[in-house]
Amino acid sequence: MSITYEDFKKVEIRAGKILSAEKIEGSEKLLKLSVDFNEESPRQIVSGIRKYFPDESVLVGKTTLFVSNLEPRSLMGLESNGMLFAMGNGDTAPFSLFHPQEGTPPGTLAS
Repeated sequence: MSITYEDFKKVEIRAGKILSAEKIEGSEKLLKLSVDFNEESPRQIVSGIRKYFPDESVLVGKTTLFVSNLEPRSLMGLESNGMLFAMGNGDTAPFSLFHPQEGTPPGTLAS
């Protein structure tokens, strides 16, 4: 499926620093992240990455890339305000987060 360049330009990809990561009771897939985008307050993002991070505390302090302008979505009764940018191929390949260059401030917009 192809999208137009105009559609792609609508996607905001921003650097966000993960302030906290918590397992969500009742879910084997989801983690609740608190993410700093250099806004008035951190955003809550719910992400299906739990199986890749059995010790979710390793995420705290990492700056990684997020799609920051998605409509809010409810997952397990929690509102998610963005999407973690990552790649993997199910259980057969390594899972990778996308990291900007060290020192990139939270909120920096990809261009």
